Amino acid sequence: MLRRLGRIAAGCLTGFVILSLLLTMLYRVAPPPVTPLMLLRSAEGYGIRKNWRPLDDISPALIRAVIASEDQRFCRHFGFDWSAIEMAWEQYQSGDGGLLGASTISMQTAKNVFLWPDRTWLRKAFEAYFTALIELTWSKRRIIEVYLNVVEWGPGIYGAGAAAEHYFHKPALRLSATEAARLAAVLPDPLDRSASPPDEGVRERSAFILRQMPRLPAPSPLPCGQKL
Repeated sequence: MLRRLGRIAAGCLTGFVILSLLLTMLYRVAPPPVTPLMLLRSAEGYGIRKNWRPLDDISPALIRAVIASEDQRFCRHFGFDWSAIEMAWEQYQSGDGGLLGASTISMQTAKNVFLWPDRTWLRKAFEAYFTALIELTWSKRRIIEVYLNVVEWGPGIYGAGAAAEHYFHKPALRLSATEAARLAAVLPDPLDRSASPPDEGVRERSAFILRQMPRLPAPSPLPCGQKL
């Protein structure tokens, strides 16, 4: 019985690894058709509004705003910001907070594309696995492109294309720096925040992001100095 269970477990693990590798390589070149969060929100009655846009069709201001807001070390880490993780772990051990994410853009991309929204250790273990996988197989350009196209920007609104049309009635390529900062300010709480009209919290957060955008180390408006 133990040997049989062991074979079943080994088969499941092997199948998971093969499937995860196949999906990762597929999404390296093809848009993910749907994500677990999209399906969950749809079941909650929000629907799915998305409009995949290649990075060439997304305003460089939005790329910089999201990096300034979510992960200023995006170009310099290999998926994990260990200093932020250490701070989150110390806070968790001290009892001052729950299980914090210390999430990089790479980690958020892995979570959004492959996993369910949760804060358990199991989900975070899968998140670490997929983060390492996409960092090994995708470029930074691809990671930010996928992230900007699958991230939730409002109830049932996914990706820069749908968000730009919903909040500002324009294509994502034409977003101004102020509009981009407002969209980035929504990301931590997309169900309760709005880029238009913004509340006081979004205005304050977007003003901070606007100040941070010129300080990013990349010489180009695109991630890590890469060109269009």
